Amino acid sequence: MSELVSTPLSVEARIRDLLAQLSIEEKIGQLQQVQGGGGQVSDDLAQAIRDGRVGSVINEVHVDTVNALQHIAVRESRHGIPLLIGRDVIHGFATVFPIPLGQASSWNPDAVERGARVAATEAAACGVNWTFAPMIDIGRDPRWGRVAEGFGEDPYLTGVLAAASVRGYQGADLTAPDAIAACAKHFVGYGASESGRDYNTTNIAPRELRDVHLPPFEAAVQAGVASIMTSFSDIDGIPASANGPLLTGILREQWGFDGLVVSDWDSIRQLAIHGLTADDRGSAQEAAIAGVDMEMASTTYADHLADLVRDGLVPVERLDAMVANVLRMKLRLGLFERAMTDPSTFPVAGNVEHLQAAREVAQESIVLLRNSMHDGEYLLPLAAGALTRLAVIGPLADDPYEQLGTWIFDGDAQHSRTVLGALREALPDSVQIEVAQGVPNTRSQDTSGFDDAVRAAANADVALLVLGEESILSGEAHCRADIALPGAQEALVEAIVATGTPVVLVVMAGRALALERVAHRVHALLYAWHPGSMGGAAIVDLLFGAASPSARLPVTLPRATGQIPIYYAHKNTGKPATPETVVSMHDIHPRAPQLSVGNTSFHLDVDPSPLYPFGFGLTYTYVEYEAPSLRLAEVSLDGTVEISATLTNRGARAADEVVQLYVRDLVGSATRPVKELKGFQRVHLAAGERRTVRFSLPVAQLAFHGCDLQRAVEPGRFHAWIAPNAGTTTSVEFSVRS
Repeated sequence: MSELVSTPLSVEARIRDLLAQLSIEEKIGQLQQVQGGGGQVSDDLAQAIRDGRVGSVINEVHVDTVNALQHIAVRESRHGIPLLIGRDVIHGFATVFPIPLGQASSWNPDAVERGARVAATEAAACGVNWTFAPMIDIGRDPRWGRVAEGFGEDPYLTGVLAAASVRGYQGADLTAPDAIAACAKHFVGYGASESGRDYNTTNIAPRELRDVHLPPFEAAVQAGVASIMTSFSDIDGIPASANGPLLTGILREQWGFDGLVVSDWDSIRQLAIHGLTADDRGSAQEAAIAGVDMEMASTTYADHLADLVRDGLVPVERLDAMVANVLRMKLRLGLFERAMTDPSTFPVAGNVEHLQAAREVAQESIVLLRNSMHDGEYLLPLAAGALTRLAVIGPLADDPYEQLGTWIFDGDAQHSRTVLGALREALPDSVQIEVAQGVPNTRSQDTSGFDDAVRAAANADVALLVLGEESILSGEAHCRADIALPGAQEALVEAIVATGTPVVLVVMAGRALALERVAHRVHALLYAWHPGSMGGAAIVDLLFGAASPSARLPVTLPRATGQIPIYYAHKNTGKPATPETVVSMHDIHPRAPQLSVGNTSFHLDVDPSPLYPFGFGLTYTYVEYEAPSLRLAEVSLDGTVEISATLTNRGARAADEVVQLYVRDLVGSATRPVKELKGFQRVHLAAGERRTVRFSLPVAQLAFHGCDLQRAVEPGRFHAWIAPNAGTTTSVEFSVRS
């Protein structure tokens, strides 16, 4: 455990003292989180706090109101216990950073930490002391709307960025005025919802649960995360909010977590809707016994827990442990000493420094996926001096709200810099900008604006299309069955490409879209996700070379929705597809006999490879990778694999290269993925620079849960890659001896 979550004896002594004073009703009050009044303190809420029936308030961000609530709790209640003030501060507060999936594209823990630090400072100024972030569910189905909130498909990358996010929110000292408690969610497996439908069943094999979905949460616990939120979904038939083996067995007993566990919104009451319990009383009993300390929004604890304790169905020791976990977090936050908030001691939200941070993080989060030749040179970066007319087309080119993305309750669109606005600031007056929406919004099938868009493109030196998804099309409860560009946007791309003008496509989206029908028709493609307040400025910086693209995909981009799930760390199967076995259905002659094609694992109507692999991203130069080499080809179980590769920047521009280390365990007691990310480094290479990049990989990091579900390293042969993305093929072999 980190120092951040170590428990001084004085804290435990204070907890014991408070527990001895609290009545059973007051104890249960500490376990209740209620909805705020939207800037007002209702008489009912005020009295509930005086009576000790509320431990936390959610969704109150008016600092005067928060202070009024805290005053009642500290000065007018019997024991003076301050409140936890919770808010979903997911990727910024007033200053909005790229969605977490976009931040993950930076492959830069410092960038993620920086964004969380700014968000914490702005939220704390409003009295918020607890955020329900980071979301660290593994997202391998982009139909699921909440992939926008996570860090992608890989457990290693997600774990590294989860720890960075925790550090950003909580700071070096959790008692500092600008620190807020982080909450790792959703424990666990929520990202595996069937069919990508929110709140749906998750059928996760025990080994996959342990090797894929749990590691990011363990990384967050090791980083000192103050709280954990349970998932809505069930795991193999047991809803997460009643899953004792996970909440108590793994989280507390195995990992040593001693923080607060909170339910998701109404998820305890929903245990009966799942069919696990008969009524709210049974739901309260199951959740309490399993290990959920605080109930969010619903009132099954408030209504039934006292009787359950008196009837002996929930031991009083269990109730005391739940309350202790709540009090411990309040003490660690220093709320007993500093419950009130003085906003004048904080920097103004949306200040120049915060917006500059958002701009720089956005620059590192936007992935260059395509940059083809035009007139003998790569189209990007554009040269402003060579332009006379620029066509700016698309419904997202000048929409300050939509670029912010999902979960931006407190985001201020007035801070937004759109693509069009940034272009007008950056380009000289000699460049004429022609603007056409093309379609009214991303979902629209209305093509009446095509003529204006085509006319603008035909008369321009370059056509810049800014397309994708509106923010409401991703996020919680906003899942899509077809993840192609919605509405008439594909047809709009086709119409603009037909003009013959070079086309740059910028995609703003909350998920990985299936872009095969448009990606290779445009000359250049930037994947911007929903880039936040300064997204437009960051995009223009990249388009004109004021910044250099360095982002890499944290997810696999599919060719078609029907490929889902498609992710790099898949199993090989007994019949893996190869270029020799893959056949298109269009190549099969009529009345072909049944065994005439394939006999390997692929679809007849789509290439089995992804459109763009995990880890992929281009720069404005070319970095050559030499084959990796090993210091020792054989290591012991307690040893370290030393592996290196030499990189050379063959271009005329400097670049930040994200160098990635992948490993494959060739033979195991349970089958292993074809590749697993085990490390990465961001390396700056000057033009022409040659550098050797080295990784030291402890053999212990090769452990997995074998046929007995025990985690261990199994001796044997391994392949390793040092590569620019997961699609690489040049490997080196080493072995681990017992």
